[in-house]
Amino acid sequence: MIDRASLADFLRSRRTALQPEDVGLPRGQRRRTSGLRREEAALLSNMSVDYYARLERERGPQPSDQMLASIAQGLRLTIAERDHLFRLAGHEPPAAASGGDHVSPGMMRIFDRLADSPAEIVTELGGTLQQTPLAVELTGDARGRRGDDRSIGYRWFADPGSRDVHPVEDHAFLSRMYASGLRGVLARRGPGSRAARLAEHLLGTSAEFRDVWARHEVGVRPRDVKRYRHPEVGLLTLQCQVLNDPESSQTLLVHTAEPGSESAERLRLLSVIGATSTRH
Repeated sequence: MIDRASLADFLRSRRTALQPEDVGLPRGQRRRTSGLRREEAALLSNMSVDYYARLERERGPQPSDQMLASIAQGLRLTIAERDHLFRLAGHEPPAAASGGDHVSPGMMRIFDRLADSPAEIVTELGGTLQQTPLAVELTGDARGRRGDDRSIGYRWFADPGSRDVHPVEDHAFLSRMYASGLRGVLARRGPGSRAARLAEHLLGTSAEFRDVWARHEVGVRPRDVKRYRHPEVGLLTLQCQVLNDPESSQTLLVHTAEPGSESAERLRLLSVIGATSTRH
């Protein structure tokens, strides 16, 4: 059963404990609220202000697992706090497993300070959990994908259009890299894992994947420099810095351009294009 009073009190306590600067939001000059406003918490949780406000007022329908996961991420809850939130709402917490979707508060604090860079947080199978606006402009919004389609490695072999973001000359290496990465996850997780099911699916649908998989390559690491093609700004050559969270098997990828380079100017132009499209 949902404990509406305790749920509302817990949400208020977590919301007021966060400051705008903690989550990458501007503070503004007329702020009287000690923590986040309800509309800010709703924005971070990808839901309407009305829906979130009703939860804090002990009203509305019982939130779904998906809604609770979104609130937990939006309010930067720890795993223990997330599980407590689920129980208050009358749900069993997600099963504890490596490679989950919940991003730790520490990782999110770093991510929140990268708004001016193309950055994303991905699972061990390349499922996008978080993207900065500039990352969305660079490679497209992948946060809403579900099932096998969440994995960038799966899309690489199953959806030819997903390759358009990279120059053709890089495709052969990227095919080897994605196959090698999937083989590494499969070795760690074993038969019956999502990695095993993903490999089996691709073996049955992609001739190229079957060919690359048959080589049994392991340890093909991503290059430090990545090249991207954008239809409006052209080719960008970017450095990629990686931060791994071994506890959750998640990775933060941050792309930067060499100062003064043509790619740096194109990245700046891309941020302008993104800001303009957001306003309209």
